[in-house]
Amino acid sequence: MRHPAQVVVAAFATAVAIGTVLLMLPVAREGPGSASLLDAAFTATSAVCVTGLVVVDTPTYWSTFGEVVIVGLIQVGGFGIMTLASLLVVLVSHRMGLRSRLTAAAETKTLGLGDVRSVLLGVAKVSIAVELAVAAILTIRLAIAYDEPLGRAVYLGVFHAVSAFNNAGFSLYSDNLMRFVADPWVSLPICLAIIVGGLGFPVLMELRRHLRRPWRWSLHTKITVWATGVLLAGGTAFVAISEWRNPGTLGPLDGPGRLLAAFFHSVNTRTAGFNSLDVAAMTEGTWLGSDVLMFIGGGSAGTAGGIKVTTFALLLFVILAEVRGEESVHVFDRRVGPRVQRQALSVALLAVAAVVIPTLFILEATDIALDKVLFEVVSAFATVGLSTGITADLPSGAQAAIMVLMFIGRLGPITFASALALRQRGRRYELPEARPIIG
Repeated sequence: MRHPAQVVVAAFATAVAIGTVLLMLPVAREGPGSASLLDAAFTATSAVCVTGLVVVDTPTYWSTFGEVVIVGLIQVGGFGIMTLASLLVVLVSHRMGLRSRLTAAAETKTLGLGDVRSVLLGVAKVSIAVELAVAAILTIRLAIAYDEPLGRAVYLGVFHAVSAFNNAGFSLYSDNLMRFVADPWVSLPICLAIIVGGLGFPVLMELRRHLRRPWRWSLHTKITVWATGVLLAGGTAFVAISEWRNPGTLGPLDGPGRLLAAFFHSVNTRTAGFNSLDVAAMTEGTWLGSDVLMFIGGGSAGTAGGIKVTTFALLLFVILAEVRGEESVHVFDRRVGPRVQRQALSVALLAVAAVVIPTLFILEATDIALDKVLFEVVSAFATVGLSTGITADLPSGAQAAIMVLMFIGRLGPITFASALALRQRGRRYELPEARPIIG
């Protein structure tokens, strides 16, 4: 395995295999017997890839041992993604030419060219700090407001805090978090953990150093923070408008409750997967808008999935430059090179292919409507975990396709982007230029 992408894929495949074996043990299941291979493998893949899609009800099907295995796999998957993605940044910097390395070091200002130890320690500290803080808030709220015994409240608080920070979406309630739809003391801490985990480790480290000096932020941090804020606000407004009078979702709530629920759904489409509203009762327009938000995802080198907000924002700036007739792309007083533009376009188009092909396969294998299948496929690819409720009813072949898609969606953009960055091949000649008709 000479390429780091191969090591990343092998490591996560091993984690999925170990998780599958543990979940197939009789002690991992609540009832008699052991879980089937497909159920165990699907759950392990969903946990390691921090997705949250399930084929069995987590609190009733799995025992305490099984739930501990699941939260352990979530922690391993989230920590592994943040660490490996951040280390790939360091590796890419090492493999660049001297001028490119100096430019990258000046632009990112987040990771040194050999800062491996600080990456490992930094990711661990951030993960533990956020998870403990959110777990403490949830524990106190569940114990005081919902009369949970202290031990049970601690267990629930830790499980959901780990699941939230790692953008997993697994819940120990059969209705996910629908019972807390109007409770800001549960919804907002979980939203905060999701947002922090989805920003990415390089952005978090830079915000810690220069939080009050945004003029010193790197281009990556500026794009990530700006795009995240716009998408969160836009998603909240979209869900509120689309579902405001829907009796199956926001309709029964008061004004503040509707805004809180809309914000919660907007945050969770950024690849977390918790739901405080009945997704199956949403309108088709909300499903389509959620597809877009899920496909975009969160920040790079974080626990979020999708094509990443930097990819989406960069393509918008490319379009803007083309509309204006400008020869180069400028973002926040910086020029973006053509190679980075090609990488963003490649990641986006391959992601479209990764969504379209499984969608066609499942449509041919079932009689489920396109809007529900597309929602499920995008949720799997973007490692979100939101569902219209069809995953458990899919045939085994379609469930296996969803499982493979979760794995590809979790590791594909990271490994592919790193492979493009590491691959440098100089052309010794140029062919005559031609201009085909576009549009």
